[in-house]
Amino acid sequence: MNRLTLSTALLALLLGSCQRQNDDLQLPEPAPDPTTALSTQQLDGQIMERLRATGNYDWNEASAHVVWSALTRSDYVLSVGYRPAGFSGSLPADAATNPGWQAARAQVLALILSEEKKADPSLTADKLVAFKESVLPVLDVTVHQLSTIKALRASGLVRYAEPMGYEPYHEGAVANKGASSLLSSGCGNNTATAGLVAGTDYTVLPNGSKSSWNQADQYHGVRSGWSQSTGQGIKILIIDTGCSDAQENLGTAFNQGLSSGRTIERLVTLPRNSIFGIPYGSAETPNDGCGHGTSMAGAAAGPRGTNGASVGMAYNSNLITVHAAEDVFIDASREVKGIADAYLLAGDRTDVRIISMSMGRLTSSSQIGDAITYAYNKGKLILCAAGTSFNWSAGWVGVIYPASLPEAVAVTGMKSDLSTRCDECHVGADVEFTVVMQQSSNDRRPLTLAMSGDAPSTVGGSSVATSSMAGMAALVWAKYSTESRAQIMSRLVAASSNHNTRSSSFGWGRVNVATALGGTPL
Repeated sequence: MNRLTLSTALLALLLGSCQRQNDDLQLPEPAPDPTTALSTQQLDGQIMERLRATGNYDWNEASAHVVWSALTRSDYVLSVGYRPAGFSGSLPADAATNPGWQAARAQVLALILSEEKKADPSLTADKLVAFKESVLPVLDVTVHQLSTIKALRASGLVRYAEPMGYEPYHEGAVANKGASSLLSSGCGNNTATAGLVAGTDYTVLPNGSKSSWNQADQYHGVRSGWSQSTGQGIKILIIDTGCSDAQENLGTAFNQGLSSGRTIERLVTLPRNSIFGIPYGSAETPNDGCGHGTSMAGAAAGPRGTNGASVGMAYNSNLITVHAAEDVFIDASREVKGIADAYLLAGDRTDVRIISMSMGRLTSSSQIGDAITYAYNKGKLILCAAGTSFNWSAGWVGVIYPASLPEAVAVTGMKSDLSTRCDECHVGADVEFTVVMQQSSNDRRPLTLAMSGDAPSTVGGSSVATSSMAGMAALVWAKYSTESRAQIMSRLVAASSNHNTRSSSFGWGRVNVATALGGTPL
């Protein structure tokens, strides 16, 4: 991410929290059984208070009234995870077709319809469904009544019932997030960076491509590692804002120079917004209207070509880019749906080994968690950004969701002094790996591909740390292609700077690719 990344939203969110903290304390407590929804200010105050106290916010621990209030203050879309009576444990792979699970689905849907019809007798089941689910045991339904939430909470057939589209300081059902600077985080910054200096910001390789300063051997052993592996045969899937159709290096020029025989796919899972009159289920295009996804793809797998563009960590790996969200702050129901579906897609692709996602949110999403578990159970290595915001806020906001999940490998960034987190990077006990991505001397971030052309752009935060780590993992897995995810993780840990003692802030630290590939430590 650039400095405005995931937490342009977080910054505004956090600033507002501090500014209005005293006002929140003056608000009256809701009645024991309230019939009026909490205001957004009350909701956000509760969420931020919980985040400060525990570092996370789980909707399953919120009251039915809070969940209903969040629905009321967003788009009314509720994610309901169901299960057969008495079930506990991991979700079965066949939950979508298993008769017992489908019977539970029918009962839960009937319960929702029964409660909602008390206010609208003309309501039918088909009008409840906001998004169709075919893999996960989840119902995405439109719910308006507090009694429905209470009935779901009381049912033994329900695993969770969460608002899909509420995050702190949510603007409501915004049709065009671009209209709000708060909700357009991480976008609009991926243009060519002026003033880059050869020898300081990049090294010109023999074929003319530019190797970012952080690919130098003193940081991660990448350039030496290229003599042993270039990522050939490994497919990385990047869940983000898509891929620019104007960037030839991620299109017709994906194979050039020393990058050859590989494939790139540009897919989309983000549903269009039905507020425009287009029904849910209709997809956006794969094109990146934000810029963030393009920069992540370039950092991970940009070609080592002859046109002077920047080269990615795994320049011979195959690549899939998935347009799953509008920006990097996951705060809309359709973004939750798009991201969950992207993980399901990746899980079902036997050719995908590595999933990289440089997006996140402050509150939990069990539906995204279900999808990540689904992909994880298929053997995928899942890398997620630990979080990015400005310097002061990154000091207390820990690892964000879903990087905080045990199935995810949380990645953050540090400065070239090898001891300090990057200005905008989150750290914490959930971090597993750290990537050098900010020069201490001039604050330069790593080079990547801009929205178009060969002149490099630069990008920072835990975002680029994550996509870069995906590329480095691809280099290692390409050499040891028959090994499992656990074996590759063991190699990465053993070749990391903190392999003897894991850091509570930086995890296992910096991976040395050359060492992980069996070379001599640098």
